[in-house]
Parts: sequence; C-alpha cells; structure tokens
Amino acid sequence: MKSTGIVRKTDSLGRIVLPKELRETLKIQDNSPLEIFVDEDSIILKKYRPAGSCDFCGSVGDDCKPFGKVMICADCRAKIARL
Repeated sequence: MKSTGIVRKTDSLGRIVLPKELRETLKIQDNSPLEIFVDEDSIILKKYRPAGSCDFCGSVGDDCKPFGKVMICADCRAKIARL
C-alpha cells in the first residue's frame, strides 16, 4: 500500500473529506459509490464497480464482453471500432 502523506481528521459524524487532488487523480466524482473494506486496523476505500461492468463507461448489462483483462460494452466497442 502506498502512503499519500495526507492526514485528515473525522468530524463529529465520523466523516472525512477526500482532497480534491486525490479525487481528480482517481476520477472520483460527486456521488461516486465507494466500497469500504476493513483489514485488521486499516480501512480501505475502493471505487465501487459491479462485477462485469464496462471498464470504460461503467455500464452493466449482458452486452459486456471480456477483452483481455477488461470488460467492454457494445456501445464502447462500437466507439472503439470508429476510431
């Protein structure tokens, strides 16, 4: 695990603020779902993405097909074909 050197305090409701630079780097937008994991005494946040969803646009459906290690939906495959 890589340290960012960023330290934040929780507020009275237990909330923390993720710095703008970190949100931009990880492409976390307003209302982006984050999944919470606990590993011993660590809390890990990951961008939530349902299994089988498109790696490019995030859509979920039966039209998502694997290509190597990524999943691509029909719309994104069509856009790539037009390049």
